[in-house]
Amino acid sequence: MNAQHRMTVLAAALAGMALFGAGCGNNSTPADRNASNATTPPATSSTTAPERTASAKGAINDAAITGKVKAAVMAEPGIRSLKIDVDTRDGVVTLNGKIDSQEHKDRAMQVAQSVEGVKSVVDNLMVGTSG
Repeated sequence: MNAQHRMTVLAAALAGMALFGAGCGNNSTPADRNASNATTPPATSSTTAPERTASAKGAINDAAITGKVKAAVMAEPGIRSLKIDVDTRDGVVTLNGKIDSQEHKDRAMQVAQSVEGVKSVVDNLMVGTSG
């Protein structure tokens, strides 16, 4: 299995886990929800269904990008063993953590930027010894 295929599989798995986790937060039954709706007025929202759908798709896309960047960093010799946190919002990836050399920092930035879907990379990596 080549590295690109592994990254795609990992990203899909991470996106699936994010969706599964999002659905696990509601433990009420349909009867509980109906009873609750009968006694309380419906909540009003300023967002429309298409806006909520777009927001959910964006969150899933961001989770997939985060997974792809993490997989790409882990596949990179020299930086795979370093602790680099990856966050993504609206396609903008932020790298956080401490890294052991400027060379590894530059390479981590290049790897993140090369991932499909990444609009830009914010560098919050600090060069120094971990200790």
